This record gives sequence, structure tokens and C-alpha cells, in this order.
Amino acid sequence: MAAAQRYLTPLSRGVLSASLRPQVASPSFICPLQQQYRYASKTARSKDGKPKKKKPMYTQYDTRDAIQFTLCDAMRYLRAYEAGRSTTSVKYEVHIKLRTKRDGTVIRNQIRLPHAVRSDLRVCVITTPDSRAAKEAKAAGADIVGEDEVFEAIKAGKIDFDVCICHTTSLANMNKAGLGRILGPKGLMPSTKMGTVVDNVAVTVRNMRAGSVYRERSGVVKLAIGQLGFSPEELRTNLSAFIAALKKDAAAISHQISKDIAEVVLSTTNGPGFSLNGDFKSESSPPTHELTGC
Repeated sequence: MAAAQRYLTPLSRGVLSASLRPQVASPSFICPLQQQYRYASKTARSKDGKPKKKKPMYTQYDTRDAIQFTLCDAMRYLRAYEAGRSTTSVKYEVHIKLRTKRDGTVIRNQIRLPHAVRSDLRVCVITTPDSRAAKEAKAAGADIVGEDEVFEAIKAGKIDFDVCICHTTSLANMNKAGLGRILGPKGLMPSTKMGTVVDNVAVTVRNMRAGSVYRERSGVVKLAIGQLGFSPEELRTNLSAFIAALKKDAAAISHQISKDIAEVVLSTTNGPGFSLNGDFKSESSPPTHELTGC
């Protein structure tokens, strides 16, 4: 009994002392985590308590009241953001926002821009090493050529290429190797639709080294259209070619699916985005030679 009293006495003192302490109100912004989660809702609801319906179209903003820039003015500010960086490593990127539905076919294609953006593109060609296609691929500038050794390297996580092309005779072996779960999420899996499963690998390699792949994601198509050292005229030519290709892709999808260009935004690798108004230059724009090179 004495032992029990010895342990209960300190406990009673703690309870008594706690009850005699002055009660200090905690600030309203400090609350237990469980209270925060108690009122959390998994489904967005409207004012009347009903679940909000998902909008069929992507959200669009009225650009008439927005601050927009000419191409030369946007380049002027972006070059200031990239001051001190290499003009070949930094890229101009264009983000084209489409007025389109959330569900449906997306635009996905490749383009060979008039002025090549990347010169360090590494191309992999899947074909039998001793075939004629392998020799043509190496002569065209392919960096990796092979079949079984390429499969093993990819499965081991050694993906040292930016574009993957497959010869039609190696398509069955590639599918049997199960590379789709590895290359698919990275956008590197060859497919007939994307024009990367071909008979003439030499022509495809040359086009790929000077080409770029683009894909619509959440109603926006993004593509690198030039290096920081490009002139405004070169950038304008690439941008016009890309917009023309995008309109052609949208028209070829279906007459029942409408895809219109809502906004064109120009940015760089480390810079912000500038909404373009469609003009080349303004009265206050610097000379084009000052926006070229270093």
C-alpha cells in the first residue's frame, strides 16, 4: 500500500498543480493537426454543398486586358534574365495555350525547324548490328546502334540517348523485350504513329537530329524554338513554322474537335514567360543585332 501511495502522490501533485495554473488562451492560428484534417474535404463543393462539376473546357483568360509584348521586346527582357549564361545552353521556349476540351484527342507530332535548336541530340537506333540499316544509321550520325545489347542497357537503366528509332525488322524483338514500361513514361518508346518505327533509318536519323518532338499537355503545347544566341529573325522563322504545323495538326484531328490558339508565351530556360501580341517589334525595341549572339 505504501508503494502505491508513493507513486500516486507525485501524480496527484501534477494534476493539482496543472489545475491551479492560469489558463492562457492559445492563438487562433495554432490548432492541433487533427482539427485541421477534421474539416478537410476531399471533394470540392459549391456554396449549396453540392460537388462542383468539372469544367469541360480548360480555363481561359481574356488577354485583351493583359500586358503583352512584341517578339523583340520579349527577347530583350529575357536576355537580361539570362545575363552571364551561355548562349548555346539556354533555350527560348514557346508555350502555346489552346482553346480546347479537357477530354479528347491531343496533338502530338514532330517538326524539323528551319533553324536547328539542338546540336547535341543523341539518337539510338534499334536494329541488328550487322545489318545494312545499322551501317546506314551510323553513317547518318546515330550515337547508339544495336539490338540485344541496347535492350540490356535500357533494362539496366542506362538510357544515354534523347531519341529512339526502331527498324521495322526489330519491332517484334523490341516488343518482346518489354521496353514499353521503361521508355514509355519517358516519351522515348518508338512507335509507328510518331514516325520512329521506320524502314529508312538513315533519313529518320538526319531528320531527328534537326527535329523536335512536341505534345499537348493540359491544353498547352511546349517546344524549344531557339538558342539564346539566335537572332530575332531566326526566332520568328522558327515560331512561324511551329504555329503553322500546330494549326495543321489541329485541323487534321477531326472536324468535330475544335482546337484554337488562345495565347502564345515566350520564355527561356531560367526566365519568366512573356505573352506575345503577334507583332515583331515596337518603336521602342532595340535594333535586332543587339539581340543576337553574346
